[in-house]
Amino acid sequence: MKIFKSTQILLFGVSISIATFSVRGEQPFFTTPDAPTTVKWQSLGDNEDSDGWHYVQRITVSGKTGLKGLAFNQFARKMKLMNEVDTLTEIIPGYYLITSPRFIDGVDSVVFDLDTRGFLVNCSYAPDGFHAIMHDNTASPVRYEKVLLTDTDLHHAFHLPKYKTAADIYKFNESLTTDWTPGVYDILPSFSSITLLNNNKTVINPEIVEILDPTLAVNGHPNLVTITVQDGKAQVAGANEKAVKSARNVFNAKVLNVNTGKPLPEAVLVYNPQFEWRGFMLDIARNYQTPQTVMDLLDIMAENGLNKLHFHAVDDEAWRLEIPSLPELTAVGSRRGWGTDESDHLYQIFTGDGNPDNLKGSSNGYFTREDFIRVLQHAKQLGIDVLPEIESPGHARAAIKAMEARAKAGDSSYRLIHDNDTSKYTSAQSFHDNVMNPALESTYKFMETVIDDIIAMYKDADVELIGIHIGGDEVARGGWNGSEVAKNFMAENGLKDQHEFHAYFIKRMAKILQERNLPMFGWQEIALDHGSDYDSEIAPLVGGVNCWSTIVKNGQIPVPVRSVMGGYPTILSNVEHFYFDLSYSPHPEEPGLTWGGHTNEFTAFSGYADKLCPVTEETPGKVIGINAQLFAETMRNPEQLMLYITPKIFGFAERAAHPDSTYTMQEFNSIIASKELPALENKYNKMGYGKAHMNQPGIIRVSDVVYMNAPYPGGEIRYTDDGTEPTKDSKLYTEPFTVTTDKDIRAKYFRNNAASQTTYLSR
Repeated sequence: MKIFKSTQILLFGVSISIATFSVRGEQPFFTTPDAPTTVKWQSLGDNEDSDGWHYVQRITVSGKTGLKGLAFNQFARKMKLMNEVDTLTEIIPGYYLITSPRFIDGVDSVVFDLDTRGFLVNCSYAPDGFHAIMHDNTASPVRYEKVLLTDTDLHHAFHLPKYKTAADIYKFNESLTTDWTPGVYDILPSFSSITLLNNNKTVINPEIVEILDPTLAVNGHPNLVTITVQDGKAQVAGANEKAVKSARNVFNAKVLNVNTGKPLPEAVLVYNPQFEWRGFMLDIARNYQTPQTVMDLLDIMAENGLNKLHFHAVDDEAWRLEIPSLPELTAVGSRRGWGTDESDHLYQIFTGDGNPDNLKGSSNGYFTREDFIRVLQHAKQLGIDVLPEIESPGHARAAIKAMEARAKAGDSSYRLIHDNDTSKYTSAQSFHDNVMNPALESTYKFMETVIDDIIAMYKDADVELIGIHIGGDEVARGGWNGSEVAKNFMAENGLKDQHEFHAYFIKRMAKILQERNLPMFGWQEIALDHGSDYDSEIAPLVGGVNCWSTIVKNGQIPVPVRSVMGGYPTILSNVEHFYFDLSYSPHPEEPGLTWGGHTNEFTAFSGYADKLCPVTEETPGKVIGINAQLFAETMRNPEQLMLYITPKIFGFAERAAHPDSTYTMQEFNSIIASKELPALENKYNKMGYGKAHMNQPGIIRVSDVVYMNAPYPGGEIRYTDDGTEPTKDSKLYTEPFTVTTDKDIRAKYFRNNAASQTTYLSR
């Protein structure tokens, strides 16, 4: 436990109180509107001094202020309270506690200023999960208010190379204008060819007929499907059942549903996605999503021609899939909140109200065995394979804590660590206790038990299990330096360093899976820098390697190129094109991470395989597809999930089907505006949640005249000229106007129930 002052405190109890979930602005937080304690957060701005960037966060506690403490979550930061009588304790990285003698009943408010190292990136880096700690040592919900951020709160933003001014946005919007109008069969993902039958005949609401015929196989094109729209029918014909289902899903969603009751010209359409792997990774570990939400996501995937769900239900922060043989994994690992230790549940991370039994919101929850089987069967109906991931040997904190609870109850045969291990390390997510020990036989017993329970679920669902993803990534340097068991094991097995020790674990997992006739999948670390002997042994046992890194140092060969050169089937998962959890833009109220830049529909659309993996010679491996990733650190609810993926998924779907050039950027944007967004808005209305992301309007000023433009045709721009935030009732922009005030001009783009972030034009 890290203490920022010398005073130590004791951490107590856990509450059974129930909170509600609400949304303020565009960023969701746990809050209880009628709670007796109100917490207000705001940024006082960031600044750079001789020590680098820092910013001050102000937390104001009002109402009932006679507390023992105030706990909250925030991405791990070096922070200190500016009033010396107050104490800040890091319970675990990302979970903090404020105690103070100033917490006294009858005081109107208590103000805490936190001097925080670094700079405030956007709204997702604000605190979340506030809850009061009462004098009876229980946690209690609070009312949480967050002051919206503006450009002026982020002084550093103007120095960022990717920061977009109002004029930059105007220029980009202008570059997307086109007179081109999409035809009825211009969709995303696009058909490989469209042949109109030139007979002036049309079809209204054709009946879809699937034709599965092995003789229709085309050498080198296993996914090719022909759709013939003629004589009142749409015949979807191909040799591969999953490919036929995929083509049907796309045609039904993007052509029939969009044109219900409208005449379709008779035509022959060829649907031929070039990549076998057209995947989407969903993280429900860090923040939970329900089975119904995952099935809704599967529907959207199917409509966009995606055929692989990479199911990331296990990580440091939680274990979300029931494993009947090891019930502690969910009994402990799916619950997060306040407590004295983690023997019963994990400490709260990212969000929550301190109560590990509150199933509202995204902190707690898991898929039962029956839930997962239901999801698998739904995916099968759509022609989508589900690849489960078991993070190992790193990213294993939830599993480690759960198995420690099992050991405490009497069964230590599944322990993933051992006593007296003094290893000191910090993981990529700032944890110091998240690495399994590969020297322990109990580690492999654990992995085999989990794998066998998963195999049984697929068998009972009557669904093909295409492999197991073992993670294999981001093992912290020094993860086993203090383990005598590991040191002895390495010496006995001739392993010279921890890199070889890690490789030993990967090889053993590959053999465990081979015994079960399953290929192993993993992140790029399983394929890099292990030597040719390792590659020749392991590559044939691997189903796919997710390569995300694009950093090239000192003339190194790019990561995906190194993967294919090593003989591995490679899945391009590049961060700057395909990480959907990155924010759309540097706008301060745009949620999402920023460590890998910003992603939107256009960056996804520009993710061409030959540029991401430039191979100029024959290699033993090959690129088998691309994968979008949605990690969930900043995701709190289904609405935000849908916001993160749409319209990004349209650009990704086009590149998954066609790694080469198809539509221009202008045509792509026109299809989104005229076809994809209307269909999506209708779908989200039926689902009862969700909205697509809207890009910002542009603003320029020429002399005293202000010009604005929209990101898409349709919708409307609403603006203010008094420095206030625009709403749907603000002034409607219809033509250029003359500036008459000395206040900022602010504008938003509105379309149906969705709105963009605010564009600012300073006076």
